[in-house]
Amino acid sequence: MSRKRYLLAAAALLPLSACGPDPIDPQTQVGPNPPLPDLHQYLLPPMHVSRSVGWKDGEVPQVAAGLQVKALATGLKGPRSLLVLPNGDVLVAESGGPTPPINRPKEIVMGWLESLSHPAGEAGQRITLLRDTDGDGVAETRTVLLDKQNAPFGMVLVDDALYVANTDAVMRFPYTAGTTQITEPGVKLTELPAGRINHHWTKSLTASPDGTKLYAGVGSNSNITENGIDEEKDRAAIWEIDRATGAHRLYATGLRNPNGLTFEPQTKTLWCVVNERDELGPDLVPDYMTSVKDGGFYGWPYSYWGSHLDPRVMPQRPDLVAQAIMPDYALSSHVAPLGMAFATGTGLPQAYRSGAFVGEHGSWNREPLNGYKVVYVPFENGKPAGKAQDVVTGFLNADKQARGRPVGLAIDGQGALLIADDAGGAVWRVTGSGARSEAQPPAIVR
Repeated sequence: MSRKRYLLAAAALLPLSACGPDPIDPQTQVGPNPPLPDLHQYLLPPMHVSRSVGWKDGEVPQVAAGLQVKALATGLKGPRSLLVLPNGDVLVAESGGPTPPINRPKEIVMGWLESLSHPAGEAGQRITLLRDTDGDGVAETRTVLLDKQNAPFGMVLVDDALYVANTDAVMRFPYTAGTTQITEPGVKLTELPAGRINHHWTKSLTASPDGTKLYAGVGSNSNITENGIDEEKDRAAIWEIDRATGAHRLYATGLRNPNGLTFEPQTKTLWCVVNERDELGPDLVPDYMTSVKDGGFYGWPYSYWGSHLDPRVMPQRPDLVAQAIMPDYALSSHVAPLGMAFATGTGLPQAYRSGAFVGEHGSWNREPLNGYKVVYVPFENGKPAGKAQDVVTGFLNADKQARGRPVGLAIDGQGALLIADDAGGAVWRVTGSGARSEAQPPAIVR
């Protein structure tokens, strides 16, 4: 379909988007026991995506009291995820996914709206290295570490090997401390589900604490199996991959789109954030963060938040629903969490040193908009222990246009919070306002 015909079709279908129930206060759905209203089904769901306008000169996100923020780097092409290396260098996956085929009227409208919500221009499809040599919180050096990748997202360093989760495979590259460019082609450790549709193309990646296993998040190929159950093989799952051989197994299933995979530092338990299903109303289904049990099933597509049935899925699987694990902590509906990082170090005030930060990319089918911020969830004894707090906001302007949209998060060597902002083309660095971010430059190994 030509772009002109595509836009005309989208404009014609948009008025058919039906009104649904009035939304509730999204803050009531933050925590371990969110209220779940009656579901509502649509011919075409309401669609409300903020238009991407970028940051004007001098604009920065808003931060909570006691914090300050500056740009570590700007002018990036689709920064999606981050990895801090032991020597202080920061890797940025500049990435964008493939255009999926159009199978339903909703996808015509959604494709058009998504084109408005992202900045113009192609994503980098590369791994960029940022180096702050003088410790002032701004990267003076920027090089392309790995070029011509296939929608890269997850990254992890184990020993002398850098692993990159492209959309279709986990690749292994040799890494030497201080290097600014890798020219070797790399080795494919294992293939990942991609194919013709590849609905959720981002593949999160982390390593076990002992480094012997990798864990990859593989999202579903649909909202709720509308492309057929055969298209969901080995998807909506977290893969465990043997780092030595590439052999893999399904570690946990029923997770519609798991991202932000990371191990909680106290208990060494795997956690992730999950984008739940759409088109059941403005307050269904809450996105969430959860610990992940080996062999656990978390409901998708047959049920949500434990045993709440989704009537759209046929045939049902009551045997699986009976096993469905209830997530640990709701983030409210449609916030689209794509990044998570546990606090470490002393670069932030004491109030932000024992918990998890979550990057909420923002809603597309809810009015008022939800997400578009970074929140902090306090933890005690390895579990959430309190209400999520807004930490970084201001990604929406007064006209509800997106200056930026947070995605991946990381904690740098000085304990500062790093935020990949794909719509804003920036990496933001958040520190305590009472401490000089430039106090001690990182130890750069050359």
